Amino acid sequence: MSNPTLLGVYHNHSQELYPISAPESSHSDKPFMNSEKSEKHYPLSFRERLRHFTWAWYTLTMSTGGLALLIANQPNKFTGYREVGMAIYIINLVLFSLVCSLMAARFIIHGGALNSLRHEREGLFFPTFWLSIATMISGLEKYFGDDASPSFTTTLEVLFWVYCFCTFTVAVVQYSFVFTAHTYRLQTMMPSWILPAFPIMLSGTIASVISSRQPERASIPIVIAGMTFQGLGFCISFMMYSHYIGRLMESGLPCREHRPAMFICVGPPAFTALALVGMAQGLPETFSVMGSEDTAADGRMLEILALAAGAFLWALSFWFFCVAAIAVIRSPPTSFHLSWWAMVFPNTGFSIATITLGNAFDSTVIKGVGSAMTICIVCIFLFVFISHVRAVYRQDIMYPGKDEDTSD
Repeated sequence: MSNPTLLGVYHNHSQELYPISAPESSHSDKPFMNSEKSEKHYPLSFRERLRHFTWAWYTLTMSTGGLALLIANQPNKFTGYREVGMAIYIINLVLFSLVCSLMAARFIIHGGALNSLRHEREGLFFPTFWLSIATMISGLEKYFGDDASPSFTTTLEVLFWVYCFCTFTVAVVQYSFVFTAHTYRLQTMMPSWILPAFPIMLSGTIASVISSRQPERASIPIVIAGMTFQGLGFCISFMMYSHYIGRLMESGLPCREHRPAMFICVGPPAFTALALVGMAQGLPETFSVMGSEDTAADGRMLEILALAAGAFLWALSFWFFCVAAIAVIRSPPTSFHLSWWAMVFPNTGFSIATITLGNAFDSTVIKGVGSAMTICIVCIFLFVFISHVRAVYRQDIMYPGKDEDTSD
């Protein structure tokens, strides 16, 4: 205990002291002085490691669900693509059930469910649970919506409204708590501050997927709600962007280990672009603006406006993607963190937005770019997934001081 660079973590069962490395500086681009590769890991029981199983694990399931949706939206289809996407979707359901079971086991064994939501860092990842739900609801329509019964359509309608209510509550309650219970310095601003607004924003994405098959009595309210909540989520994100850009201008890029999280900013404009176009195309033919009798012209006008806004937002998403990619390439992270999944989920939205615009403009080139982006996303997903499994095996995560339940 004389070494000042080591912190003691007390193990209640074996009455031993397990040292771990002190946290790294939050602003250094240099490798850590105590590299995790050279640390001596003291074995912990699964029961003790479960104490550090955090809400951020839902980044795994939201990314897997996003990949299933991306495959379902492919413009250049290949033989068996639907079966591949279906398999990924089912695997995601299994992973989601497993993560939920382990989270429940953590709280049953160690308690602290409310403390995890109140934690200044871990609590911000609670919305990833709802993002996983959003991908599963959209996947239901994509993979089981063909030849669906009226009861299935009604079920999706109910799920949509329940999701809207729950995620709006999360956006209000979590931000209200953060505003009163924590003090965050703007110099340490990270894109994870956007996460509480992300789930309600995906209401528009769900609406764009399910509205076209809904009956007219349900389709128009779903699109209106989707448009409203998509705008709410994007506006909150856009306000956060000002702090994010200011932090980058004043304090520079975050440390190399946190840079993958910069891809979170790619998501809001990308998901908004695809939602706007999808909802405009999903409106019933009888929809009219201000009682107009020319419903076809009204629908065409709304679709053109959605395409213009979508292209505008796509460019913003592309800019955030380039900034994040350059930052990560310049100083690649040296140890796995669950924030690596930010390189997958927001970019699946970016890829789907590209494909959506390509389909709307009927551009073979844009569709080809979307297919190329899909291949890249699949490769990144496999890389992050393998790194995730290896990190669990090597005790690089689910270990004292290495997870989101530790303050920066």
